[in-house]
Amino acid sequence: MPPRPRREAHAIYLIPGFFGFSNLGRLRYFSHVHAFLRARLAERGVRGRVHVVRTHPTASLPLRAARVLETLARTQRGHGEAIHLIGHSTGGIDARLATAPGAVLPTRLSVERWAGRVHSVVGVSAPHHGTPLAAYLTTRRGQRTLALLSLLTSYVLRFGHLPLSALLGVANVFRRTESGREGTLLSDLSQRLLADFSLTRRRAVGRLLREVFEDQSLLLQLTPEAMAVFAATVHDRPGVRYGSVVTRSRPPGIATTLAAGRGAGAQAIHAIYGAIHRLSAQTREAAAPQPSPAQRRALVAAYGKLPRAYANDGIVPTRAQVHGRVIAAVRGDHLDVIGHFNDPSTDPPHYDWLTTGSGFDRARFETVWDRVLDFMLD
Repeated sequence: MPPRPRREAHAIYLIPGFFGFSNLGRLRYFSHVHAFLRARLAERGVRGRVHVVRTHPTASLPLRAARVLETLARTQRGHGEAIHLIGHSTGGIDARLATAPGAVLPTRLSVERWAGRVHSVVGVSAPHHGTPLAAYLTTRRGQRTLALLSLLTSYVLRFGHLPLSALLGVANVFRRTESGREGTLLSDLSQRLLADFSLTRRRAVGRLLREVFEDQSLLLQLTPEAMAVFAATVHDRPGVRYGSVVTRSRPPGIATTLAAGRGAGAQAIHAIYGAIHRLSAQTREAAAPQPSPAQRRALVAAYGKLPRAYANDGIVPTRAQVHGRVIAAVRGDHLDVIGHFNDPSTDPPHYDWLTTGSGFDRARFETVWDRVLDFMLD
């Protein structure tokens, strides 16, 4: 006999992260999470809807937070649903700002009216205390790196691998220090990768890249220094439950190189991972955030000891991801946790664009998101 549905209905809003697209044709940022949550809600007999917020890739936090509330206003059918916000990466910061008491956001909506209806906020690999990578991406070389990462993400999640003709170009871009030649290499590589997309997809990727370069306010706001100001001035809303999913990947080395596989494509992406992991590891122990006793116990239980300041998931320092209750702390990279790990046998297939040798798999993915559901529905 099927389970009896609960009387309370739930609306879950998924908020993409930094330079995160919500939809590029059939390429969806949250496709695996969206499908999993809908299936689990049905299995548990819970009435619920799952939405994806279409946000600005790298615009300021206030603009992105305003987009969250505008999505609520556009999609809410009444006052009978419990509203839950789940933000991956920067999306977790958007959710905190959108629900902060007294927040002044660039929208005509009543911020208090909509923020007051939120029941829970979950940050997944969110930079609650910033990331050193953001400061690097504001430099001229960093902006080229950002463009390349955006394009590689779009390509690998679409095709599952990089073409052999592009692998040498990827390696050269990351090795070059001469700005002029590096720019030429990046242009040639971009044209090569875009050529494999359909005309519609090329236009969509082009719009994404234009948005990224027209407004990069978010980069400065995600530095550790800027997020220290955020933490001191943006407070949690009473009555809202806040939780976090924390991720930590293996530092690049011989073990991760072997775990990444022998393929030239996997090794090229692993080289990129090594570069951005080192940039994300530039946090001094004295400046690292200190978790509460309960948060510390959760991290020690998951990792055996408290992660050092330099531990990260390839994008965000691990301890910087902690806010509220630690729902889950796992070994996986920044995109593993939202379903972009290697598992081509599923439908749709899971593609691992950030090859880190983490060993993250379907079982871990389901465990994490079951715990998130438990937190929201508790």
